[in-house]
Amino acid sequence: MTKIDIVSGFLGAGKTTFIKKLLEEAIAGEQVVLIENEFGEIGIDGGFLKDSGVEIREMNSGCICCSLVGDFGTSLEEVLKNYKPDRVIIEPSGVGKLSDVMKAVRDVSADMDVELNSAVTIVDASKCKMYMKNFGEFFNNQIENAGTIVLSRTDAADEKKVEAAVEMIREHNAKASIVTTPCARLTGAQLLEIIEKPDTMMEELIKEVKERQDSHHHEDGQCCGHDHHHEGHDHDHEGHHHEGHDHHHEGHHHDHHSHDDHGEGCTCGCHDHHHDHHADEVFSSWGMETIVSCSREKLEAILEDLSETTVYGDVLRAKGMLPTGNPGQWLYFDLVPEEYEIREGNPGYTGKVCVIGARLKEDELSKAFGRS
Repeated sequence: MTKIDIVSGFLGAGKTTFIKKLLEEAIAGEQVVLIENEFGEIGIDGGFLKDSGVEIREMNSGCICCSLVGDFGTSLEEVLKNYKPDRVIIEPSGVGKLSDVMKAVRDVSADMDVELNSAVTIVDASKCKMYMKNFGEFFNNQIENAGTIVLSRTDAADEKKVEAAVEMIREHNAKASIVTTPCARLTGAQLLEIIEKPDTMMEELIKEVKERQDSHHHEDGQCCGHDHHHEGHDHDHEGHHHEGHDHHHEGHHHDHHSHDDHGEGCTCGCHDHHHDHHADEVFSSWGMETIVSCSREKLEAILEDLSETTVYGDVLRAKGMLPTGNPGQWLYFDLVPEEYEIREGNPGYTGKVCVIGARLKEDELSKAFGRS
């Protein structure tokens, strides 16, 4: 099965840089074919590609995202037949519709052993508003159909402009993973994981809490079945995307029901945190994305309140990753009632916080983890 990745974006957005990073750091051992067109694009340096062993199939007969199915299908079939690649990366012109390219790939996959692996859009953070205004239909189509959206030049842009770009993008795509950390601070392996795997942090926490509440028997010392993480825990940035994935963002929450009966004698830790959680009680999930840096001292104060008090509601579980003032250092945390852990790690793709509990005070949570 050949994987097909589409990397779209307007001219100068940073597609070349992104693709180079993947080729050099993540998929160097794969047989890769890059399909690009020269429709106003500054193509990837041919010398670099030749040195990397990557073949180029330039489609000068027409922009693949404009005059699609016939030429595209024939060219892709020729690539697959001649090179038998593990992966095909398509870099379409920035003036076309991503949805058209995706449709063409799906049409081809009906008759060939290929799959649409990912659809990525690269957006210059400082130009997002302008492009959305001036190239609405084409630009918004790239945003709406992407599984992962990479904001480029975030290290040079004003933080508020980056936050505004994220908000504008979220209005058009609520599910995609949005990468706000500069790609230079992420590894190619991280980027590949982000575009290939869904972000399941919130879903995993919800499942964990439900299982905890639905279970009658727990050993002493275990907090509702939570497997606590200690140093050495592999925290490979749980953030990734894909079509159909329900992503969680600031102010977004769901209500969830536990469907099991807890007897009066149940010693589950779910009942021990300041109040009783009854079996049919609704608990909610709240999550946010943030680029705001957080010091260890500030995070410890927040987690102390989350784990020991009801300042933010009755919190059953919380997890997240946050940037610090040091660009190369992030803080990762895990929390259950009356217990939390903070560890240092490499940069994640964006700051992220997930909280599960009852009667959550979302405004207070937003103030705590966001920009005060």
